[in-house]
Amino acid sequence: MNIVVIGGAGFIGCNVADHYLQAGDNVTLLDNFSRRGTIRNLQWLQANHKDKLRVVQGDIRIDRKRIQEVVNSADVVFHFAAQVAVTTSVVDPREDFEINALGTFNVLEAVRNSDDHPTILFSSTNKVYGGMEDVMIVERNGRYEYADRPAGISEEQPLDFHSPYGCSKGTADQYVRDYARIYGLKTVVFRQSCIYGYRQFGVEDQGWVAHFTISASFDRSLTIYGNGKQIRDLLFITDLVNAYDLAVKNINVTSGKVYNIGGGPRNTLSLLELLEMLQTNLGKKIKYKFSDWRPGDQPVFICNIDKAKKDFNWEPKVGVDEGVKALSAWVLENRQEFHTFFF
Repeated sequence: MNIVVIGGAGFIGCNVADHYLQAGDNVTLLDNFSRRGTIRNLQWLQANHKDKLRVVQGDIRIDRKRIQEVVNSADVVFHFAAQVAVTTSVVDPREDFEINALGTFNVLEAVRNSDDHPTILFSSTNKVYGGMEDVMIVERNGRYEYADRPAGISEEQPLDFHSPYGCSKGTADQYVRDYARIYGLKTVVFRQSCIYGYRQFGVEDQGWVAHFTISASFDRSLTIYGNGKQIRDLLFITDLVNAYDLAVKNINVTSGKVYNIGGGPRNTLSLLELLEMLQTNLGKKIKYKFSDWRPGDQPVFICNIDKAKKDFNWEPKVGVDEGVKALSAWVLENRQEFHTFFF
């Protein structure tokens, strides 16, 4: 297949690109390389795949002709290019909108105007559900939990965009879905929970599992926003890549649909629980302090992943203990790279 990965030098993008390159497919990566870590990820892909990877530098906000050119030859387009942090969106909502909403519109138009109309998969977010004030939360054993939703939040949860980031990603989410209804495109939307794993250069504003792991490994103090009892379902990157691949292979079923994708109820951690796990794994005390809650931060988010299991027989295989240990090992194996890169 001819695979196009937009935002292909980012954390998820480079792992998806690597998967299809290993499978022998032709991969074109489009990225503007503005995010910290993208050049490192590109170098990693090039080192592993030499001349098999085609690289195009471009910005989805403005380079419409370049997007059209790479999409025209594609069988499948993965769209991961995004502004990814709620905090950044609050500081600069215009840039957030232009990247996430306008940029996605430009990608969709390129697919619509192409001759072969490739399949397009879009990385959305659980933030499209907002604060979910209608969902009852309880505190048990030092963590927040849903009072009456043991399977988690399904795709039937009403949309309630909260924060500029939630609005921009929600706008893109709905455009991708509607282009399947109005124009007959083969689109799939993944509303993703907390994704973590190899090649993730997590920072304080986004990618908290990697950020905590990297900081703890280098004895740097951490700030917990809120009380640390908030819960997320964690999904390791290899499981996410497998979900994307299965959604492509079952496009006759998945086309036009939206899926909540995360670790599900069996793979949850609070911020404080992750810190405790890292302290055990690394054999050291982690320094941290508390600060105010961030806007739009949900006390709990856990995906109900039943729809994905039903439609394309997917479920996570990597548990949180195994996943956090694997991420920690990868960080320590790349100690010198992280040391020069962050510190």
